[in-house]
Amino acid sequence: MPNSTAISPLTLKRMTALIAENSISSVLPEYDQSNEGVINLLASWCNDLGFDVSIMPIDDQPGKFNLLATYGQGSGGLVLSGHTDTVPCNPEKWTSDPFTLTERDGKLYGLGTCDMKGFFALALEAIEQVKHQTFHQPLMILATADEECSMSGARALSKQTGPNGRYAVVGEPSSLRPVRMHKGIIMDSIRVTGRSGHSSNPALGINAMDAVHDVMGELKALRLDLAERYQDAHFAVQTPTLNLGCIHGGDNPNRICGSCELAYDLRALPGMSNDDLREEIRRRMNPIAAQNQVELSFEQLFSGVEPFAESEHSELIKEAERLTGATSVAVNYATEAPFLQSLGMETVVLGPGNIDQAHQIDEYLALDQIEPCVNIVRNLIERFCLTPAHD
Repeated sequence: MPNSTAISPLTLKRMTALIAENSISSVLPEYDQSNEGVINLLASWCNDLGFDVSIMPIDDQPGKFNLLATYGQGSGGLVLSGHTDTVPCNPEKWTSDPFTLTERDGKLYGLGTCDMKGFFALALEAIEQVKHQTFHQPLMILATADEECSMSGARALSKQTGPNGRYAVVGEPSSLRPVRMHKGIIMDSIRVTGRSGHSSNPALGINAMDAVHDVMGELKALRLDLAERYQDAHFAVQTPTLNLGCIHGGDNPNRICGSCELAYDLRALPGMSNDDLREEIRRRMNPIAAQNQVELSFEQLFSGVEPFAESEHSELIKEAERLTGATSVAVNYATEAPFLQSLGMETVVLGPGNIDQAHQIDEYLALDQIEPCVNIVRNLIERFCLTPAHD
């Protein structure tokens, strides 16, 4: 266990316990784990602090849970939100055990230190510093399941008793710089079904791969069209992106390809709609099916995340900018922020650690992020929970 003086012993103990709990989420069953251990740790610590704790199973997801812990009464207040799962890892490639918190070179290494179990430990430290003061607005901790593979926990909020705060902080790694905009995500596939046959006579079948060639051409045309129609200078990549990610089809060179599937990733800008994009793609594909005499089927590989944008004039954004000394930014990755915003809360993404460390071998959280993060969270609690409402 690390002995660093840059982090309190209690916070170090909590972070060590969180990292030790394997809560990997994956679309592959052999890697997927329950997040119950992490939820139970957070529930115990929140109970000890006097929170009213509710653990909510996720429908149709055995072993997956959300947690909502509330301190104080009334409407409004602040939600500190994060996900409890991590991506899979390759322990044999790590310098140290990914499930053992390890300090070296001014960094805390472990799976989830940065993305994003570390945020919970630091948020609890901030709460320890203000827990004896008078709360005029409630403080809530929200912990979700399966953000890394399906976002089923965040989606379940609309069907369960979700937080009713006025402001929400999503503690994803942002290097403690406020994020007020990010792109959405669609991950879908198009399957083309033709008819197989002997390759010596093309008339014996209908080649699905030939049709997919046309599908790819239309998606590339759509990519150019979207880039001309939509731009946002806040983003490093200022246009929507459409990536042709993988293709599978056919079974032998001397056989007409009877079936072929193309999977792609589309990332939309704020102001665009995932549903509208999916409808446009279907509309563009219909003539291709007719021309090639094939059948097309569409599958959502991932339900998607809508683009996110919070107003630069938001009270929460302005406060986050004041506390960090940094102008809010736009990023290309996606978070649970739009789900919280849809519940009526002003929302910001703001957390310790660099996003470049997320999903990496030897993931770490730099020790110099810890004290600033605790101070920022404590000040947000003071501003939105300890100050009487002024509506």
